[in-house]
Parts: sequence; structure tokens; C-alpha cells
Amino acid sequence: MKLPTKTPVSETLLALVGRSVNDIDTPALVVDIDAMTRNIARMAEFARKHNVRWRPHAKMHKSSALARLQMQAGAIGVCVQKTSEAEAMVAGGVNDIYISNEVIAPSKLARVAALAHMVSAEGCKLAIAVDSLEGVERLAAAMSVARSQHTGNSAVIDVFVELDVGQGRCGLPPGPAAVALVHEIRKHPALRFAGLQAYHGKAQHLRTPKERRDTIAVVVEDVLHTRKLIETEGVPVELITGAGTGSMVCEAASGLYGELQAGSFMFMDADYAANERDPAQPQFEHALFVKTQVMSSHLTHAVCDAGHKSHAIDSGMPRVVAFDPDAELDYSNGGDEHGILRPAGGSQRVPSIGRFLWLIPGHCDPTVNLYDVMIGVTGGLKNGVVDKIIRVDARGAAT
Repeated sequence: MKLPTKTPVSETLLALVGRSVNDIDTPALVVDIDAMTRNIARMAEFARKHNVRWRPHAKMHKSSALARLQMQAGAIGVCVQKTSEAEAMVAGGVNDIYISNEVIAPSKLARVAALAHMVSAEGCKLAIAVDSLEGVERLAAAMSVARSQHTGNSAVIDVFVELDVGQGRCGLPPGPAAVALVHEIRKHPALRFAGLQAYHGKAQHLRTPKERRDTIAVVVEDVLHTRKLIETEGVPVELITGAGTGSMVCEAASGLYGELQAGSFMFMDADYAANERDPAQPQFEHALFVKTQVMSSHLTHAVCDAGHKSHAIDSGMPRVVAFDPDAELDYSNGGDEHGILRPAGGSQRVPSIGRFLWLIPGHCDPTVNLYDVMIGVTGGLKNGVVDKIIRVDARGAAT
């Protein structure tokens, strides 16, 4: 199969490497490499301490280079949500990928099956989630066709049964329905039942540690009950996978989850930072920023060149980094290309024309998807230098 290719990074961007952060044009998506590296190290240590595998979500950064960096630090592999994201990761040299989502369209399943055979031939791994008998049958049919086309390579794809543990999205209800699906998976020689997918997305943004702990405690009971039902049928459940940055301390402490899918910790957007930190969670830092510049200044407000085409607003407006506590600013939506900045916290100081500012996006995942590249800097946002250009390989990978 033909894997996706990307347009080469422009010479203008490559010429930024080694230059001051002040030379970065605006708006631009910037990664603080030092903070990101510390976040990765803290996550890796957390996983080691709790004896759980760590499989971060690459849908967050959409970069094969960052996925490889995470795996070098100890991640077992990465999660993605789309077939095209998986293809982009494989094209970028990532060798252990889990599509933690349902894929139903025959055309996409043909790509999944072809990818499974490709990575199998290279000693790599591919897994996928299912939540219906029809989904299993369609996946099995696609794998069967691919097997007939790849003589000498009888690839097997790992399959996780997804449970709806409170997200109200995909997944079977915990209990007997999952048992029937496990038996269906085991009927097909190209499918291997690998465990249960149990991710509670809504729990990630419950603001207090108690709310998150109480919610995940119910999840753990439901998943444990389901696992017992399956194992009573004589089928081992090798792995429970799930968790996110908001709730990961709960799943890690449960003794039930063997793999954590936390991903946003690496960049830490404004919405996650609004959570009250659980003392058991590592102290993660903001590492993703939108650099912007003031383009108009008035008595009561200023306007910057980063509107909502520059950052996602589904989880709220970005926060403005305040290097000077006496010059805090509030950001409000000014449309596609403009952001409105007003003094906050009693300050009366309006930033002048030409001033550079740094925004912390409300939601990192869809913000990253707006850019072809991220500009990695070391030495901080004030006096740092451009260290590397990070390609967003899976930008727009929606199929």
C-alpha cells in the first residue's frame, strides 16, 4: 500500500533553526522543548512507578517525530483515532499503533487490513477497537481479503472490545454484551482478542480530584465485573487500557488497568490546567503556545493577529502568558484573524503595537491540527532559540 507523503518543510522555516524566538513570524505554533521533555520524563517515571504501560494518544500532537520521542522515553506505542492517523504514524517510523476507535466503512477497513499486513511483515504491531458484532464481521472480512492478497503473510490484528464507561459515545455497556462480542472475535483466525478499552473522556475534565476519583471508582467496578464475566467463560483478559491526563492517577492506582493512554500532559492546554491537581499526579508544565503580535492598540484594548483560525476555542479562549504579573491580559474572541486583549487583575496597561505575546490554547489537539508544523524552541519563550521544526504529519487526517 502507498503511505501518505507530506510537502517538504519550507527553506524559510528551516532557516529559523538556531535563531532567536523573536524571529518567529506570527501567528505560529511553538513548543517549549525543555518543558515538553520534562513532562515526558515525569510521565515515564509515573508509569514505571505504578508498573503500567504507557501508550500516549498521538491524535494530540499528530507528529511521528514526537511519537518516536515518547517511545524512546518508554512509551509502548501510541494511540490514534483515525485510519489516516495510523497511516501517517507508520509512514513516520512508528511501529506500535492502536486505533482506539471503531472503523466501519469497508474502504477504511481495507486500509486497516492492508496496514496490518504491512506492519506485520516488518515486525510491527497494529490494534483496533470494536463495539458491535457487525464491526467484528466487517473487520474479519477485510482481514480475510487482505490475507488472500498477501501470500506468505497471515497477519493477525489485535482487537479490543470497547466499553462505554460513562462517555456516552461508542462502546458496549459493561456486562454480558461484551462477553458475546469476545466470543465472536475469537471465531476469526485473523483477529485476536487483546483486552478491553475503557476510557472515560468526561472524567478528564471534572475539576476536583474527588470528583475524578469517585467517577473512576464506578468505572473500575464496571470493568472488573465485565472482566470476571469474560474470564468465567475461560477467556483471559490480558489488558485493560484507557485513562487520560485528568484521571490517570485513578486508573493507575486501581490495580486493574495495565495501560494508560494519557497524551495531553505533554503540552498541557488551558482547560487541563483548570483542573485542581491531584497530589498524586506529576506536576506537568505548559509546553504548547501560540506566538502572536499586537497589530492595533487603543485606550482600553489591543488586538493581536491570532484569531480562532490560530487556536481552537471549543474548550474556551486561550490564556495569555503573563511574564509580568502587573500586566495580565484577558483574551476574547475577535473573529477569524483577531484576538481582543484587555487588561486584567486591576492593571491598566494595554500592550503596544508590535509587542509579541504568547497564548496557551484552550484545547491542544484541535489547535495542533490547524498547523503544518510546530516550531520547537529551547531556552524559554523570552530568550530562547529555535531548535527544530516539528512536522504535523497527521494534520487533516480525518478519515
